[in-house]
Amino acid sequence: MGKHRKGVDQVEGRAIPYGRKNIDTDLIIPARWLKTVSREGLGVGAFESVRADNPDNIFDQEEFAGAPILIAGDNFGCGSSREHAAWALLDMGIRAVIAPSFSDIFAGNAFKNGILTVALPQEQVDRLLEVAQTDPVTIDLETQTVTTPFQDRFTFEIDPFRKFCLLEGLDEVGLTLTRNDAIAAYETRLSAAKPWLVRGTANAAT
Repeated sequence: MGKHRKGVDQVEGRAIPYGRKNIDTDLIIPARWLKTVSREGLGVGAFESVRADNPDNIFDQEEFAGAPILIAGDNFGCGSSREHAAWALLDMGIRAVIAPSFSDIFAGNAFKNGILTVALPQEQVDRLLEVAQTDPVTIDLETQTVTTPFQDRFTFEIDPFRKFCLLEGLDEVGLTLTRNDAIAAYETRLSAAKPWLVRGTANAAT
């Protein structure tokens, strides 16, 4: 575990233009898929009801196969808290979601799983939905910009801590391991200052 995933620097490619508002986690991945604890294979269940209701739905169109970006409407990821929603998007190949706003819980789960959430004003999202019908979109996390081949350039805000972790590909374990030297130095000082604590820990371990 730890620094095991690819960092998010630039996400570029076709973007799925699905501008529906209030997409909840049950729509992203239905409850019947929650029995698994694996992150693999959930992509086939993503947006299952949308796919079942419309054989010509945008998620199954060949031109958007493997698209790394999803463009959605306001309040994306609302509803129940389920990390499976982020897993399903990842398994689809989604590395970033653009929307006017996100559920706080979903945004947190997305971040923990290396998905970049980009909040932009509705008029900018509308423009990207238009461009995405025919052309690619580029998200640059370092410069915090979203651009198109037509000279559109939109800036977005992101928490500096989340930006750092996403750029470096760090999860909670990986972030802790970056402090490994400091932790080891602390343990050495503790052992010298209070050796009885260390001996007690060793005895408990055995």
